[in-house]
Amino acid sequence: MDWRAFNLHGADRGADFYFTALNYGHYLWHRGLAARAILCLDRALLADLRGDEAVLATWPLPYAAIVWLLQKTPPGVFIGNPRVHFQHLADRMNEPRREQRRWRTWACWALACAALPHLPGDPTHVVDEPSIEVIAEKLRAHGLPGEVGQWQKILGAISPP
Repeated sequence: MDWRAFNLHGADRGADFYFTALNYGHYLWHRGLAARAILCLDRALLADLRGDEAVLATWPLPYAAIVWLLQKTPPGVFIGNPRVHFQHLADRMNEPRREQRRWRTWACWALACAALPHLPGDPTHVVDEPSIEVIAEKLRAHGLPGEVGQWQKILGAISPP
């Protein structure tokens, strides 16, 4: 499997694209490519879903999977700095569905901060980092039904290393 798996979907970023992103992330993880696996989960989170897709019943939005990857990446395997990655991605998000995608990315930033609290932010990238409350409010406004509760449950269950 490689990046060309996404080509099968053309411009469609719906449920099939979402499932491909999850599968490709899984594939990359098993090949020791943690940073690239996280990028695939980014793509899954940014897919165009309404919330009623059958795939979400089995494979919910990958907030828990992101935390698992962050905490299970073996020493010596490149993961970069996910906190900085999500900070940059959230601050530079564009259309389509900018607000939904932006707040999902900030939600991942909060997960990365909680799961890997030793990672620094980017001091050269001046951005207002939102509070957990603001992220929850914005996910409630722009996310799928029940998404904010799912994210809060995962965030609350994180035990830092």
